[in-house]
Amino acid sequence: MTPPTVAVVGGGQLARMMAGPATALGLRLRVLVEAPGSSAAQAVADGPVGAAADVAAVTALVDGADVLTFEHEHVPGDVLDAVAARGVPVRPGPHALLHAQDKVVMRERLTALGVPCPRWSPVSTGEELAAFLAEAGGRAVVKTARGGYDGKGVRVVRDANEVADWLDAAAAGTGPRLLVEELVPFRRELAALVARAPSGEVVTWPVVESVQRDGVCAEVVAPAPGLDPATEAAAVEVACRVAEGLDVTGVLAVEMFEVDDPDGGAPRVLVNELAMRPHNSGHWTIDGAVTSQFEQHLRAVLDLPLGGTEPRAPWTVMVNLLGSALDDPAQALPAVLADPGVKVHLYGKDVRPGRKLGHVNVSGHDLEDVRARARAAVALLRGETSATHDGGTA
Repeated sequence: MTPPTVAVVGGGQLARMMAGPATALGLRLRVLVEAPGSSAAQAVADGPVGAAADVAAVTALVDGADVLTFEHEHVPGDVLDAVAARGVPVRPGPHALLHAQDKVVMRERLTALGVPCPRWSPVSTGEELAAFLAEAGGRAVVKTARGGYDGKGVRVVRDANEVADWLDAAAAGTGPRLLVEELVPFRRELAALVARAPSGEVVTWPVVESVQRDGVCAEVVAPAPGLDPATEAAAVEVACRVAEGLDVTGVLAVEMFEVDDPDGGAPRVLVNELAMRPHNSGHWTIDGAVTSQFEQHLRAVLDLPLGGTEPRAPWTVMVNLLGSALDDPAQALPAVLADPGVKVHLYGKDVRPGRKLGHVNVSGHDLEDVRARARAAVALLRGETSATHDGGTA
């Protein structure tokens, strides 16, 4: 029998990290990459070059494939319709993916599903935004409905003039429409990761704490320390409700705010963002869970039985490598790997300030020890510290 072929749009690190699980499962991975030297192109033998918006490139990608999936959501609907017209399953489907592409559509649907969200409203004029600011205490978060990620397309404002350029572009049709959300006084950020197969099978991993810096995920702690069991149950229930309500297939990451309950009960959760693909908040699963999010995504889109999600250790900490003073972070591997428990994942990218170049996972029984070792390893990869003889840092 011919092994199943999974076609993937996007040549970044998420597609790259699907390569190992695909090989282990005996699958064929075909990835549409943006350039010959992209992150995924270095790891996948079948990597045609093309743009996600190019109908011809994407339809050629799925020729002979069993399913099409993605490592990012930025694929136009007409491209997905063309694939579906060829009889190739698109997972997640265009009807689901739209909610990860357009934040206004997402908020409207989540509200209809009864999913707890921050107070929000679409805005198209300065007057509408000023009225929302007055009701929300004078500060709010304005987002572009499309195109924003890792802190892009997001501004915290006190006055409508601070987004006058966005309002003008939206009115002229040269920019995306806008929405405004209350500035949530959250305790911390959480993420719930769920996988759903076309058969309806659903599995979840432990809820994690996500630490953001400058709008970019810097660290993830699995499971979220000190999480109230009632809050955890609510987060998992919300993630499953979203997955089923939006008919998601594959991995879904639901990013949430943990907020105080005004009635003094267990902390509540409010949904912030969605990602219908493997996500930075799930990178810990590569080394810290029975089944990684990347293997699970492949299983789910092919409608194979889903794998176990139990953690392999009491704690796993993931720390992102964001930029480096080194020309190549791999120069630091001898020092980093002196700690035998450190798991390094480099993405094969050219170094630029703040760019996601890789991540480190460390698992163990003592959270503070695990966190310190993960941070020390990333400091070495950033060229910030030097190794001592005992495998620590100085």
